[in-house]
Amino acid sequence: MDDFANNVIFKYESLDEAFPACDPGVAPFGSRVLVQLKTAKAKTAGGILLTDDVRQTEKYNTQVAKIVAIGSLAFKNRNTMTTWPEGSWAVEGDYVRVPKYGGDRWSVPTGTGDEATFVIFNDLDLVGKVTGDPLAIKA
Repeated sequence: MDDFANNVIFKYESLDEAFPACDPGVAPFGSRVLVQLKTAKAKTAGGILLTDDVRQTEKYNTQVAKIVAIGSLAFKNRNTMTTWPEGSWAVEGDYVRVPKYGGDRWSVPTGTGDEATFVIFNDLDLVGKVTGDPLAIKA
């Protein structure tokens, strides 16, 4: 039960496994930010295949994402095009917390049989920057 309680069953080998590189097929406009959600595991660390229900629950409860692209108006004053006084909250490659609901979501195949989920949020919708290990944050 300790492994389950510590979420070891969903252990990722690397950030590349959790956020596989693939083309989202969309670039954000204006003040929007494109993020990639952590990919749901297909099997446990012990090799047990997970059901679609478990994978869907993990997928839709995930609130950690990697910033893939930023629109040209993101983190800027919409009238003057100047950067906010506190600067950009995040840049491409940063890991952030995102809202559980909202945004425009879609999935694309990764080439390994998995699907990567992408979401476009408004810049103000991002919850916060992950300053520690993004894989340590559990749904």
